[in-house]
Amino acid sequence: MNDDRVLALLRNGIITLEGLIPWSSNYTFLATVRNDDQELLAVYKPTRGERPLWDFPEGTLSKREVAAYLLDRALGWGLVPPTVYRDGPHGPGMVQRFIEHDPNEHYFTFREEAAPVLPYIVAFDVLANNADRKAGHILRDTEGRFWCIDHGICFHVEPKLRTVLWELAGEPIPDDILHAIEALVPRLHPQGDLAQALRPYLSAAEIAALRQRAQTLLDHKRYPLPGPGRHIPWPMV
Repeated sequence: MNDDRVLALLRNGIITLEGLIPWSSNYTFLATVRNDDQELLAVYKPTRGERPLWDFPEGTLSKREVAAYLLDRALGWGLVPPTVYRDGPHGPGMVQRFIEHDPNEHYFTFREEAAPVLPYIVAFDVLANNADRKAGHILRDTEGRFWCIDHGICFHVEPKLRTVLWELAGEPIPDDILHAIEALVPRLHPQGDLAQALRPYLSAAEIAALRQRAQTLLDHKRYPLPGPGRHIPWPMV
């Protein structure tokens, strides 16, 4: 099923909850989404189940997950599973395609195999200003493809990058990644199509900060070094 069909099913299908996903900091449900002849497993995170954070506006985390998908789709990197914001059994929230994976695996267990996709994940996290890139937020599906999940604390206007992926710090950014970012910048101007698509999920200031991070990467052409203060999430997995 291609992404457009998955998105249509996530938006319009009937959600049936299968149970809570353990070890999540917010209420996170495994769900089945069905229409007449299709179904898939999904992750449902209702906004009302979000744990308030002192530095992010209340009730915005599930919307940031959708913004992460829209950013990834605009870049064309295929890192984030299809994600929508819609009403559900516990009210509005994020609904994302569930990725079948081995829960005992994470970035630290398949680091060598994930090396080809690492430059894209790191660039994505810098753009999204990801404050929580744990090793367990990178999945390998049953076909060997790598995915990135859990983007609820991204897109802050202040520098918040916290990640376990510092192997490329200070290294040159590959040309194909720079080309993708260069194409992104005009789309993030206030009248650009991506800025318009992000407006239901991010503030104008957050979209402007995203555009500035993209421009900074283009200007420096290198992955950033860790900043002052805390730059690794805890726990790391």
